[in-house]
Amino acid sequence: MDIKIVGKNIELTEGIKTAVQDKLGKLGKYFTNEVEVRATVRAKKARQTIEVTIIPISGSIIRAEQSEENLYAAIDGVVDKLSRQLRKYKTRLIDKGHQSIRFENISEDREESNEDQIKIVRRKKFGFKPMSEEEAILQMELLGHNFFVFTNAQTDEMNIVYKRKEGDYGIIEPE
Repeated sequence: MDIKIVGKNIELTEGIKTAVQDKLGKLGKYFTNEVEVRATVRAKKARQTIEVTIIPISGSIIRAEQSEENLYAAIDGVVDKLSRQLRKYKTRLIDKGHQSIRFENISEDREESNEDQIKIVRRKKFGFKPMSEEEAILQMELLGHNFFVFTNAQTDEMNIVYKRKEGDYGIIEPE
């Protein structure tokens, strides 16, 4: 595993780097060596946040974030979240043939097996009229949603506008 650690609004001491390397290194048994891991450590007021993104060569990106008053507790929490995600998605990833994860090292949790079933409970269809990004944001706010799919009037492509945790907005566009 190639672990890259970045600090935002915080000075990364050797102790922090070592703690992140050691804890995330324990997840190495689940992956092949070619996996890239990005850890971003942020400090905001009294909260310490660590965001970890695992990027396998082939397969789905795995991401988790944890915020605590104590950074070391946040590191432990994010590793626990990642471990749970790996157990939960084990069967889905095996079915898709992802070779960058070593599944023999992931223990099975029988109680989570019912949660692994994907169940679509509602389906909606509606037409898209071209609109600007600002119009899409207003429409999203009027509906009270966290995201909104629309046809961008400038590019004539399908876009998604979404509300970010910080309160500002993001746009997802096709390549």
